[in-house]
Amino acid sequence: MRVNGPNLLEREIQIQQKCGFDQLYTWQREKKAKKEYCLHDGPPYANGDPHVGHALNKILKDIRNRFEVLRGRQVHYVPGWDCHGLPIELKALGDLGTNELSPLEIRQKAREFAERAISRQRAAFQRWGVMADWENCYYTFDGKYEAAQLKVFQEMHNKGLIYQDYKPVFWSPSSRTALAEAELEYNPEHVSRALYITFPLLTLPAELAAKAESWARVSALIWTTQPWTIPANQAVCYMPKVQYSVVKRADNEQLLLVASERINSLASILKTNLESLATFTGSDLKGGVCQHPTIPSKQVPLLPANHVTMTKGTGLVHTAPAYGMEDYSVATHFNLPVECMVDEEGRFTELAVPELQKKSVMTEGNATVISMLQAAGSVVKEEDCVHSYPYDWRTKQPVVIRASKQWFINTASLKDKAKDALQKMRVIPESARSSLLAMLDRRTYWCISRQRSWGVPIPVFYHKETGEPLLNKHSVTHIAKVFSEKGSDSWWTEPAETFLTPEVLQKSKAGAVSDYVRGEDVLDIWFDSGASWAAVLPESDPRADSYVEGKDQVGGWFQSSLLTSVAVRNKAPYKALVVHGFAVSERGEKMSKSVGNVIDPDVVINGGKDLSVSPPYGADVLRWWVAESNVFSEVQIGPNTLNAAKDSINKLRNTLRFLLGNLQGFDPRSQAVDPKQIHYIDQFMLHVLREFSMKVTDAYSEFNNGRVIRLLQSFITRDLSNFYFSIIKDRLYCDPEDSLGRRSCQTVLEEILDGVSRSIAPVLPHLAEEVYLHSPGHDEGDTLFRSGWIKTSSVWRRPGLEEAVEGACAIRDSFLSSIPGRNAAEYELIIAIEPGLFFELMESLQEEPTSTCSQLTELMMASRTTLASSLPRDLPSDAITSTGTFLINLEGGVIREESAYIVAAMPTSLSHCPRCRRYTSDEPDCLCPRCQTVLENAK
Repeated sequence: MRVNGPNLLEREIQIQQKCGFDQLYTWQREKKAKKEYCLHDGPPYANGDPHVGHALNKILKDIRNRFEVLRGRQVHYVPGWDCHGLPIELKALGDLGTNELSPLEIRQKAREFAERAISRQRAAFQRWGVMADWENCYYTFDGKYEAAQLKVFQEMHNKGLIYQDYKPVFWSPSSRTALAEAELEYNPEHVSRALYITFPLLTLPAELAAKAESWARVSALIWTTQPWTIPANQAVCYMPKVQYSVVKRADNEQLLLVASERINSLASILKTNLESLATFTGSDLKGGVCQHPTIPSKQVPLLPANHVTMTKGTGLVHTAPAYGMEDYSVATHFNLPVECMVDEEGRFTELAVPELQKKSVMTEGNATVISMLQAAGSVVKEEDCVHSYPYDWRTKQPVVIRASKQWFINTASLKDKAKDALQKMRVIPESARSSLLAMLDRRTYWCISRQRSWGVPIPVFYHKETGEPLLNKHSVTHIAKVFSEKGSDSWWTEPAETFLTPEVLQKSKAGAVSDYVRGEDVLDIWFDSGASWAAVLPESDPRADSYVEGKDQVGGWFQSSLLTSVAVRNKAPYKALVVHGFAVSERGEKMSKSVGNVIDPDVVINGGKDLSVSPPYGADVLRWWVAESNVFSEVQIGPNTLNAAKDSINKLRNTLRFLLGNLQGFDPRSQAVDPKQIHYIDQFMLHVLREFSMKVTDAYSEFNNGRVIRLLQSFITRDLSNFYFSIIKDRLYCDPEDSLGRRSCQTVLEEILDGVSRSIAPVLPHLAEEVYLHSPGHDEGDTLFRSGWIKTSSVWRRPGLEEAVEGACAIRDSFLSSIPGRNAAEYELIIAIEPGLFFELMESLQEEPTSTCSQLTELMMASRTTLASSLPRDLPSDAITSTGTFLINLEGGVIREESAYIVAAMPTSLSHCPRCRRYTSDEPDCLCPRCQTVLENAK
């Protein structure tokens, strides 16, 4: 039964309306429940249209939420949006730029842009069937949210975890703001002009001086991919425990100081032999002093450092504290100056020599420095170096590292607690745990200030003369209150007196309000979203059961949420993390408009301009794609994937249609058969259904939706279509309508329909509710999602039931394999089993010795079956015999018995019944006794 095109779309929307999709979340929140399940929604960025990445994430969450609602838990799920930040600001302004606009004008345009994006995304999420209260979402630009965020900021500042400092940070000249690690993406094809540069040794280390009487001048050789940083050099670093050598070049007798293990590599690069004159340990370099290559009057020391590596370069590292995190650590330890000669636009400042000033360090400034080094005779080798380099994640332009005055979080003091929390929690998949821990290790500090307008202002005032910040619990608490009432726009609209009230100034022991000027920086958006646990999670227990996001959040939202929560509460904001992969094309490629492989979820659901190329699949196909995929790796999507999903759903629909068709007129409330009277094969199917439902429940609980789909398809194909349905059709179609056999079968079919409908409901809510509308046994207006999870009973597992049916199936397999390609209905069987437990089990399926309508004959799908303890001596010559054994294992292995059996299959002597089409009639062209009785009673 296939439903395509406009009919499918119209039906899904009708189902959403008729079954109250938009009211389900509120209904379950108002319903009493013993347990709550909290899935905290990581806020998607409000900067564009919904895409398949959104679909993957939102549907994955919704599948779990709907499962929890079905099994009676009260779900806490509040959708949210990340509304601040540079990407929104840039898109909102377009080509306008910021020079001619005030901060308030920028904020207004950014807010309007974000609101439009939210509106489009929200509508898409609702169309996908995502369950939520869409009138009560959270937004990071909401005043109350911002107030909660500032409370987190205040508590972290009170504990000394937030501080202001002057040190190197990632800086985007294209955005003119500091960036966090999570706001970078690395370009593996970046090309830099790399130089090998000499730093002449003015003062030889003591250990070296004793051996150097006959030597000419020795120069330390360094390698850098960022020549523009050389003017700010303050030292040359070495590794204390590594061997170093003075080598002589064969081509010009120049003496160079390099790491011993780099000699062979350098000889190849410089295309000359390098003769080692002396070798010593790195610690022997202590006391050495070099001449700066571009500033002849400047001397720089040789210093030990642990960040020096031997994989590339010379084993000696040029150190410019203003332009590197490790360099800054060296400067801190040895009290070196930190001179930043680069401004916010990435240009050399007045601190640089005149020929460099106002030149971009990434282009003409870099070239000028290289020219200066060449003129000084310091360049030994120049080469293009292709390497991975950090870029601004939004402008796609390279960043620099430069020292500036910023606000930081001391993550080093939080790391151990954060790592301990990660070790104790559940992480799915487990392999993601090491990535989470590694990302934490990489973060020595977190720069949380941004030099933009669209964000939450850092709640600080500065003294006009001293520059000292006014920031304490009194001031921040009051500012948060103002933001809660008026929003953060008030930072620009309200006078300073609104924030620095007499009471605040008094408690802060500060001077007059006129002595202060408000700060202009805003908070990092990762701090925005990382504080969402404080603004959104239930106050009773502000820990979510799960955070579910893509792998890009390992160093993003997962980490910022963990750090802020551990800082404030000494515990993680989540009990489990689920980390999924990205959506990619069917070739495994990243989606790109230029390549033309972008899949638009709106086109997937509603179809494209050319319906023959992009047909409408509806929301359930999109949801099936999410469920069926291995979401813990890259998730492929494309026409083949979607067509396969559609075909799978159509096969499922056919099974459900068969079930519904055979339940027409059946009311389980009055016509269901007592479990004690149900046929063995029917009882066996209830047992199989119970096993299926337990496995499905476990799979949903593990976020293993792919296993749910595999279990479902196996149950439908193997257990239902290939086994049960083929066996029961005769009883369904040909037994008397009210007979025990037919009602027994219908009782079980209704349980199967109910179980399958509920098992697919979290994935396919539209189809599940549609089936429920036509299912028997409930009142008009009831919906599936308001009626619970799969209902099974331990009564369904009767002692000996499984062994009886599986034993009969083993006999049937032997019989069918003995007549390959032939019709089992044309044979009658003699089954010989020695007296014992196995024989007794078969007797429970056939009480009389010979029968055409016993449960054993039904299972054999034969004409007639005789059950005996041995085969007759006068077996017909055309009889086909087969043998086998069956192991009975009862009561957990207490009863074990292996029994042999023999099956003799003979062409039946009975005739074909024109009504039931079985070979059970005594005369040709006559009804069999069963059908004769049915028709007579019908009169």
